[in-house]
Amino acid sequence: MTPAPASRISRRFAQLGEAGEMGIVAYLTAGDPSLEATAKFVLALAEAGADVIELGVPFSDPLADGPTIQRASERALKSGTTLSKVLDLVRQIRRSNSAAREISLVLFSYYNPVLQMGLEEFAGSAAGAGADGVLITDLTAEESEDYRRVLGARHLDTIFLAAPTSTDERLARIAACSSGFLYLISRTGVTGAKDALPDDLPALLRRARRVTQLPIAVGFGISLPGHVSVLGGLADAAVVGSALVSEIENATGKDSSPAAIEAAAAVLAARIRAFKQAARSGLSRRDPLPKHEVAP
Repeated sequence: MTPAPASRISRRFAQLGEAGEMGIVAYLTAGDPSLEATAKFVLALAEAGADVIELGVPFSDPLADGPTIQRASERALKSGTTLSKVLDLVRQIRRSNSAAREISLVLFSYYNPVLQMGLEEFAGSAAGAGADGVLITDLTAEESEDYRRVLGARHLDTIFLAAPTSTDERLARIAACSSGFLYLISRTGVTGAKDALPDDLPALLRRARRVTQLPIAVGFGISLPGHVSVLGGLADAAVVGSALVSEIENATGKDSSPAAIEAAAAVLAARIRAFKQAARSGLSRRDPLPKHEVAP
């Protein structure tokens, strides 16, 4: 059997590794404040150097998300955003002639909208639209066999969350079910910007390195360039979410005019450039951690 070609996500992380760079994964709630605005934001992030973009599918009961993304989901739902429309947005991005056309796109969703659409239909539509991977926040590795089989048949990466509370055995199980990259939650709790990263994060990263060769992206609480700099030489990517969603809320919460959308896009681009610069400076002053180092 001919092996499946490397995914766009895998190719991007391979390029980053060859260049000795840490990636930036940017999260947006699709449809906040509109899908047209999200398309502009995706372009701005791509042009500014984001390596992967997660498109959050708004959901009415986002248990894993903090107040910032909860409010964004509410705004997106009020604007009429659905999973089908998010897939249409992905299709639109892939058909464009912009810098965003070739960027890695991950659909970030709760499982309910996917089940409502139907797993087979969702996988076919997501792959047909041009999505590269899917992350379901409330689907455990243990319950994912059918999901992984159906998405794998469509060459979609299945990205899972691993938490600080995960045992080494469970980290290995989650990593074995993942493709593209492993999403490592930096701390317990919900999403949201924080002033500092947990002190035990390096130890958590070392534990994860022992059980997987996948790139590791760290998220939850990454909100400042200094956070990204600290991760240099430890993680393969930093996931920035609430900090970007907050900028959108500040710029468009009371005014979603074209001028406000353009202003928000400019702020997002500036934030990504700052994060990318921090990633480079962090790597330049740290010795990279071997991917399979066994910590004492």
